[in-house]
Amino acid sequence: MQSIWTESSQRLNFKSLKGDVKTDVLIIGGGMAGILIAYFLEQAGVDYMLVEGKTIGDGITKNTTAKITSQHGLIYDKLIHDNGVEKAKQYLDANQLALKRYKEICENIDCDFEEKSAYTYSLSDRIKIEREIKAVYRLGLVAEFIEDLPLPFKTCGAIEFKNQAQFHPLKFINAIAKNLNIYENTFIKELGENAVITNAGKIIPQKIIVATHFPVINKHGMFFLKMYQHRSYVIALEDAQNIHGMYVDEAQEGMSFRNYKNLLFIGGGDHRTGEEGGNWKELRGFARKYYPNAIERYAWATQDCMTLDGIPYIGEYATNTPNLYVATGFNKWGMTSSMISAIILSDMIIGRDNPFEELFSPNRSMLKPQLLLNGVAAVVNLLKPKTKRCPHLGCALTWNKVEQTWDCPCHGSRFEKNGDLIDNPATGSLKK
Repeated sequence: MQSIWTESSQRLNFKSLKGDVKTDVLIIGGGMAGILIAYFLEQAGVDYMLVEGKTIGDGITKNTTAKITSQHGLIYDKLIHDNGVEKAKQYLDANQLALKRYKEICENIDCDFEEKSAYTYSLSDRIKIEREIKAVYRLGLVAEFIEDLPLPFKTCGAIEFKNQAQFHPLKFINAIAKNLNIYENTFIKELGENAVITNAGKIIPQKIIVATHFPVINKHGMFFLKMYQHRSYVIALEDAQNIHGMYVDEAQEGMSFRNYKNLLFIGGGDHRTGEEGGNWKELRGFARKYYPNAIERYAWATQDCMTLDGIPYIGEYATNTPNLYVATGFNKWGMTSSMISAIILSDMIIGRDNPFEELFSPNRSMLKPQLLLNGVAAVVNLLKPKTKRCPHLGCALTWNKVEQTWDCPCHGSRFEKNGDLIDNPATGSLKK
């Protein structure tokens, strides 16, 4: 199933790499983060190249709901509690800066950019919403409590962030990528100490940025323990409702909503990759109940990397890799996180100080309960006596009967029924 973004945009075409090349900066991955990093490096006059194993925007980016917002659920009260006011404010400031940069770039391009309010609602806990509003006020942003929402069910209220935005992600990528130094259908086979080996030649870079959604290098960074992947689903309904904003449930298993033109997007059905969840069945049941006359026009699914503390990993890949960088762990908020990645990493490449570098550092302390849970899940699935195993680290795969794929419950790699690779961190298909 294809998203509306894929159906309603024309794809750019870039050449494949042929032969050996040298570059100052190699960006691996042509999703939103990689493209934005390339865009900023191009503006700064840095010698770079971006390689994408398939085509740009063809990974997770094409399946986003494309909300550009600083409101990431009820995160700020938690950030203050866990990290203190100063770091919570840095997180807010970074996302507000990302929103501002999108607005500036989108002024001159056609990508269906619209300013909208963003709302996080609760079905059962008004106090959570009130606590979040107080937290946001402490950080210097005005947010309002909204009693009644234009949703077809009763809530306990919501927190509103005004002047947020939504857009068409592939139209945006196509507009900014036209003149960038991009190579498509150039698959990375091996990252050596001095060279990167592709399916069509060798690249000798001075610095490497890994923007592949889930990092593909295992011997550094321990990302396979510091993250897990989560799937969620979307349906787009015609003749449903104009809700005049972007909405998300504060509960992880809840639903999200936004409009695009004459369509209403309903997102939800979430579950950890490799496990079972509500998927499209849950969303379609909701649509039948609340929008019985609506027509489903599109349905798609996406996958998100979830970090241990709710903050992305952006910066040096590991403490011992000074010329290797990463952008990952966007926790379902890939649009602002991609822009933050581009801001931080382009500054690091140029040698310019960035006030957010420490907050997002992949090498910050990760002694969190989820670290143990991720480790236990990996061990359990490694020991399962199954024949279908993930080539990433050997975990037993589970059959996803809804999407007809083989999914890894350890780290989220996914494969077609015939074994072809869909999602990383695996870098190759299943053995036939």
